Parts: sequence; C-alpha cells; structure tokens
Amino acid sequence: MTRLVDAHAWDERYAAAELVWSAEPNRFVADGLADLPPGRALDLAAGEGRNAIWLARRGWEVTAADFSQVALDKGRRLAGDTTVRWVCADATTWSERAAYDLVVVAYLQLPAAGRGAAVRAAYHALWPGGTLFLVAHDSTNLVEGTGGPQDPDVLYTAEDVLADLAGEGFDTIHAGRVARAVGEGHGEEPARTAWDCLVRLVRR
Repeated sequence: MTRLVDAHAWDERYAAAELVWSAEPNRFVADGLADLPPGRALDLAAGEGRNAIWLARRGWEVTAADFSQVALDKGRRLAGDTTVRWVCADATTWSERAAYDLVVVAYLQLPAAGRGAAVRAAYHALWPGGTLFLVAHDSTNLVEGTGGPQDPDVLYTAEDVLADLAGEGFDTIHAGRVARAVGEGHGEEPARTAWDCLVRLVRR
C-alpha cells in the first residue's frame, strides 16, 4: 500500500470505497511465490489483505499487518472462512523477529527513512533461510511509466532496498526493475507500461 499521510487518512480512504485495491493477489506475488512451499508468512502493510488471503488459501499460516484498522476489517470480511491473523500495526515499527518463512511487502511507498525502517523490520522478521519478497513503484516510473504516486520522495529502486540492508547477510535472488502492463482489456485503449522494482532475497 502507499502511505501518503497517516493511518487516519488511510482509514478514510479505505472506508470510501468497496475495495481500494483488487481482490486478486498482485501479479508478481502470485507468479513469484506460487511454487514456494507453505510455511509461516507475514504480509507487511497488507492493506485489504489480497496477498495475505491468497497465501492463506495456498496453505500458508499468514499474519496480515497494516496500520489501517478499516483496511484490516475489510480484509477479514473478504477472507470469509479463510484463516488469517489480522494485526493493526505500523510497518516501520514492526518488531516480531525471526518468526516467518516469508515476508511480503507490496507497494509500501515511504520516504527513505520510513522505507528503510520497514525493510529492516521485514528482514528481521524472517527465520534464517526465509524469503523477503518486495515489490513497489520504481523511481523511474515517474518519468518513464504510468500511474502510481507522483511524489518522487516515496518512489525507490531495488538498489535502494538492498542499501537499506547494508551489513545484513542475505542471498539476492532478484533485484531490479520489472514492467507491468496497465489498461489491458479496457476498450480500444492500448496497454501502457508501469515500472516497478522487485526484490527477492533469502536471509542467511
């Protein structure tokens, strides 16, 4: 999710729409994690829980954390009978350590200090051998892509994420820019390209 102001502002945004985000999982999450054996997962800054619910339905024991209680309540309703642990918490101050096989961070757009705190919290939440999977609007999307936040201060690159973890031990599986088609299937308007950064690493 994109953090623009504060939890109250996001509560209002989530309350104003049936769904702010799609009910389907993010395409990179679904493609990248479909073959990962289920274990314990944390969806940090989960929003309405689309990725958390998808993981839970694939057999994962999932915690969905977000600082908007309204979003979490919507996620709980969306999940139905699917079991997810819903926790109201700020990604930048998450402190559960060495507890998960997988941490997903999807479109958490914060200025550098907050982003770094959230990335380090996500990393430290992993067991050794656990996977961190992060996808976000890339800095280049502002001038080369379409949609997403227009504030350069909350956009970043895969290299920024790796720099946030300087001094930590991990193996990088993927770190780079990925293209996402936007507008497919909407009348005669051609698909446009949005640019995201994607980082997948394994904690040593």
